[in-house]
Amino acid sequence: MVARKWTYPNRTGRPPLDDTVAALIERMARENAGWGYLWIQGELLKLGYRVAASTIRRVLKRPRIPPAPMRTTDLSWRRFLHDQATSMLACDFFHVDRAVTLKRVYVFFVLEVATRHVHVLGTTTNPDGPWTTQQARNLLMNLGTDIKGRADEFRFSIRDRAGEFTTAFDAVLADADIDVVKIPPPCPQANAYAERFIGTVRREVTDCLLIVGERHLNSVRDRYVSHHNHRRPHRGLQLMPPRPDSPVPQPNRTAVHRRPVLGGLINEYEPIGA
Repeated sequence: MVARKWTYPNRTGRPPLDDTVAALIERMARENAGWGYLWIQGELLKLGYRVAASTIRRVLKRPRIPPAPMRTTDLSWRRFLHDQATSMLACDFFHVDRAVTLKRVYVFFVLEVATRHVHVLGTTTNPDGPWTTQQARNLLMNLGTDIKGRADEFRFSIRDRAGEFTTAFDAVLADADIDVVKIPPPCPQANAYAERFIGTVRREVTDCLLIVGERHLNSVRDRYVSHHNHRRPHRGLQLMPPRPDSPVPQPNRTAVHRRPVLGGLINEYEPIGA
């Protein structure tokens, strides 16, 4: 009789938090560095989810996401690149050794991080400070005379600590309100977008061709950069080129024309009549 009197029903406690809601909490915390637990709780309430602030704290503790005041100062390099991509440039050199003479030629380029659009500023066998500084002036002139006058769109420029980048180079960009961000030495991964472009050029062009001279290099460079900017698919752009030179056609059953680039080293495809 006593056992029957004092036997309580099995209680499961709070229902477990749905994985979708937990993922949403983590997403809100990562995308909004200044949101505290109560702010996230209020945003979830507007979406129809009633979650306690202590639950939000427990969810964020698992992936080691700190509270809002500490989260604001926890700015990683990856987060910085992602947040500032639309206003960021990345610059670097890549080199090509000429056939027969084996003389090395350097190519200086600047990459718009958000769009992956590449500006090749020049080639030289002696990339010293004055030459590189002049290329920076040329870049700003080209951006200023662009159709949209795009020089004011950029706030940061990433570069390494090579001797070619002098104080005068930084001053030219500073006059255009572009802050120069120097990567740690030696850490080429910090300039990942420029390094990726260098690797792409080597795999697709320079490792497959014998470059006879600087004029030959300039011809190959201009043709490939045109392909890269207007025709080549990019993973970071949902497989679209940085600046397509023609609208995407509607699917049809017409024949497709192959256009060889650099003697067939690269191919471009388009419907006949486009």
